[in-house]
Amino acid sequence: MPQVDGFDEFYRGSRQRLLGFVYALTGNLAEAQDAVQEAYIRAWQRWSTVAGYDDPEAWVRVVASRIAVSRWRSLRSRARAYLRHGADDSTPAPSTDTVAVVAALRQLPEEQRTALALYYLLGMPVTEVARETAAPVGTVKARLSRGRTALAGLLAVSDLEEAADA
Repeated sequence: MPQVDGFDEFYRGSRQRLLGFVYALTGNLAEAQDAVQEAYIRAWQRWSTVAGYDDPEAWVRVVASRIAVSRWRSLRSRARAYLRHGADDSTPAPSTDTVAVVAALRQLPEEQRTALALYYLLGMPVTEVARETAAPVGTVKARLSRGRTALAGLLAVSDLEEAADA
């Protein structure tokens, strides 16, 4: 753990100035806050060295501005790559069956939905689902059973509605 004597006082005395500077640099308050926070983290980690500098605030200011510029360059590079190569079309749109199942799952109580997702989508055994959800094994089995029954009913209703619309 770094020696942090005086860091709190330094932080309280300089944070607003530094945030104002980086905000003016980036034009985005959220980006400025992120960059300043990261710079102060780095200063805190190296405080025993940074505290000995003639102007520790200048060090943090340089680090924060470099972080902000680095993020800006990264975003700019991503934007250029996107324009050059276009959107990634490797992810297919969900099928109508997937959309129907997800819509039906949304209508189930959260406990049943969670149990079904852990058991069927992640392939967890019932004991693992019980541990993950902090529920007894019997409760998980009941949630799975009730969830399957409710899901079957919801999907049968949507199938009937589709058949009636056709």
